[in-house]
Amino acid sequence: MNSKELLHSIIQRIATGPEMSKNISLEDSKQGMQAILNSEIEDVQSAIFLIAMRMKRETMDENIGILMALKEHTHFENTSVKDLIDIGDPYSGYNRSIPVSSFLPPLLAELGLPTVIHGLESVSPKFGLTHRHIYQALGEDVDLTVGGAKNRIEDEVVGWSYIDQSQYCKELHNLVPLRNKIIKRTVLNTVESLIGPLRGVSTHSVLGYVHKAYPPIYSKLAEKSGFTSSLVIRGVEGGVVPSLRQKGLMYSYYQGIEKNKVDLEPKAIGIESDLRAIQVPKNLERRENIGNLAKHVANLGLEALAGKKGMFYDGLLYSASLIIWHLEIEDSILNASERVRVILDSGKSLDRVKAN
Repeated sequence: MNSKELLHSIIQRIATGPEMSKNISLEDSKQGMQAILNSEIEDVQSAIFLIAMRMKRETMDENIGILMALKEHTHFENTSVKDLIDIGDPYSGYNRSIPVSSFLPPLLAELGLPTVIHGLESVSPKFGLTHRHIYQALGEDVDLTVGGAKNRIEDEVVGWSYIDQSQYCKELHNLVPLRNKIIKRTVLNTVESLIGPLRGVSTHSVLGYVHKAYPPIYSKLAEKSGFTSSLVIRGVEGGVVPSLRQKGLMYSYYQGIEKNKVDLEPKAIGIESDLRAIQVPKNLERRENIGNLAKHVANLGLEALAGKKGMFYDGLLYSASLIIWHLEIEDSILNASERVRVILDSGKSLDRVKAN
């Protein structure tokens, strides 16, 4: 059957109500998503496909099939670095707290771990502050090609890069207007951060989650996407930085197999906070103020990289320590935190932002 007939058949199966909807195969999921990416399907049917998949709840095979379709439309580049960190923060951004993770890449690079972070301008369901907004406020080139991002990663003076979805998977990015009309989260929000357009000799996916069902889903998708390992952290707003106030949880996977499940305690590495994260200032909460909010976050991040103590510093310390531990560079999170503190206090990672 042709692509339109296939989508017709898929929708008949997956959109039949809460009790009668049926799952589809990995191959049908992949081919259906490919037809949508190839603009062979009308927007109404594309939206029904994404909504119905979400409402019946996607199976692992369906998730994998959609991820494989996205990967076939992605421009990939291999880098020469030994271990590449891939930070997969939510593409829809943050709207309740400050995204400290925008400043993890230069810090990790100074720690000897080249790092790529990716995203886009704005997308549902949050339409929040994104890494692209913050890097624009810093004067970064947010429209680097995949090759340009590769060059930054391999440059020992820089060692990190942002890459936009519009550059590595244009067909997926073309779906943003449709996704914004759907409003709610779809399977694309789950899988898009696991594409990984840049790869090292070994590539390690770092992801955040909120709902407890997601760690095994993310680990399986990371394995199918070709990541060497994955670190899945219960983070604020689904990001990779845990709560600074309360106990947390993270999972460490290698080749899709759970190696460690760790209860996190911020006080164990000297973090004392009355708040779980830095809140968005009241005067910058409205969406029309997002440019000024990005400048505010950029200033806070630069101060933290220069060694200024506070919640931003603590967030960077916490998340970077978990990554250092995950890669077995240190044998404990406490020892990892001591290594990270030395770099933060030195202010050296700030040079990796100014070098751009």
